[in-house]
Amino acid sequence: MTKNVIKANAVMTQNYICMDGMQTIREAIDAMKKNDTKVIIVNKRDQHDAYGILVLSDIAKQVLAKDRSPDRVNIYEVMAKPIVSVPPEMDIRYCARLFERFGLSNAPVIENEDILGLIGYKEMVLHELGQK
Repeated sequence: MTKNVIKANAVMTQNYICMDGMQTIREAIDAMKKNDTKVIIVNKRDQHDAYGILVLSDIAKQVLAKDRSPDRVNIYEVMAKPIVSVPPEMDIRYCARLFERFGLSNAPVIENEDILGLIGYKEMVLHELGQK
C-alpha cells in the first residue's frame, strides 16, 4: 500500500509578512499584531543576498530578555540569516525531519528565488494527522 505524498505547497500558508532588515523591532511587532502573524521574512538587500527570518521567540530572547529597546534595535540584529527553505514539491514528512534536524519551527517555501508561502509544524501536523 502506497502512502499519499503530501507536498509542502499543499499545506503552506500565506500567514507571514515581508519587511526590510533596517526596520526596527517595534515596527516588526506592530506589523505582526496588525497582520496577526508570528513570522516575518526579511527581504534580500540585493540579488546576491539571502533571505532572513524573524519569529516571536527571537524577539523574546534577544530583545525582551536582554532588556533592549525595541525602538533602537533593528530587525537585522535579531533575525536568523541565511534561512533554511524547502522546495514546494518536498514531502512534508521530510520537512518535519528537516525541522527536527536544524531546530526550525517555520521555513519559507521557495522556488526560483521566489517565496511561495510558509510552512511550519502547525500546517504539517494539522494537515497530515488531522485527516485520520
